[in-house]
Amino acid sequence: MHHSPEIKNGKNILTLDIGGGTQDLLVWTEGEPLENTLQCVLPSPTIMTARKINQATHSRKAIFLTGHLMGGGASSQAVRDHLKAGLPVFAQSRAALTIRDDLDQVARMGVRITDSAPDEAVRIEMGDIQEAALTGLFESFGLVLPETRLVAVQDHGFAPQESNRRFRFKQWEDFLASGNPLETLLYQDIPTHLTRMKAVQAIWPQAQVMDTGAAAILGTMEDEQVKKWTSPTLLIVNIGNEHTLAAWTMEGRLRGIFEHHTFFLNKEKLMTDLEKFVAGRLTNEQVLQDGGHGCLNFAPWEDRFSPLIVTGPRRKLLSDAPVIMAAPYGNMMLSGCFGLLRAYRFSNPG
Repeated sequence: MHHSPEIKNGKNILTLDIGGGTQDLLVWTEGEPLENTLQCVLPSPTIMTARKINQATHSRKAIFLTGHLMGGGASSQAVRDHLKAGLPVFAQSRAALTIRDDLDQVARMGVRITDSAPDEAVRIEMGDIQEAALTGLFESFGLVLPETRLVAVQDHGFAPQESNRRFRFKQWEDFLASGNPLETLLYQDIPTHLTRMKAVQAIWPQAQVMDTGAAAILGTMEDEQVKKWTSPTLLIVNIGNEHTLAAWTMEGRLRGIFEHHTFFLNKEKLMTDLEKFVAGRLTNEQVLQDGGHGCLNFAPWEDRFSPLIVTGPRRKLLSDAPVIMAAPYGNMMLSGCFGLLRAYRFSNPG
């Protein structure tokens, strides 16, 4: 049996890791075997929203986007497809920020920014927290949503006048320079520029929020194979549905970050990029020009390094490589949830 994460005080904790393809949910209950806790892999909110938009497109109906800023991806593509079909898109400003940080750009795409829309428009509620769906799920099984809620989303940060990829990676650069543990990226007081995280808290004010990449890396460290590894260096790679994040650690400290878009990568390219990243021979600008977010390594390592530690829903990309496939507490898809718990434990010891 797998040992549960050590968090005391009779806690029931909801963890929700929201990605581009799935949202992964774990309710951890003190004293319960982990195997008996609620664990779900559900469609991500952006996928759910895209389906609703696609249905309206198929029915040749206008849509009205309301609610909150959320992750883009599938939902933003569905909006673009709706416009290409010659159909009207109305949106409240908060919801429209899902598509672009600059509302003037959104308007130039053809989206009509307004607080109201024609009665015939299909109203589509935006938001990373699908409260009605989650509440219905819990109620259907006679369960109550715990008050302690930990959420992971990827937030590029509000950057209307610059590349959001550059802006996001600048935040990683600042964090690496700070020397702070990854666990400190679980926020109760969210920085102003992290507007997607702020939108989560607008729906769930009690939520503590973290970046999905940081949560996945921390969760992978909970894997028993990883805990037993004696090497001073670790290279942990989370291959997500949309983003791939690699963390280079030395003596338990984060020393380097590499971030790219998964759909630009294959096995050979990823392995080559990772080797150059660890050795300090891959520049931030090279990754940016290649369509990724960037890379930075404060502790280049020219010697042979440990086998890769791999997690994430697209981990098969490296299935034939010499890697350790991490599955903390027996469930790879909940790596981010276990990372959230690890970060919570860090800030709430005892």
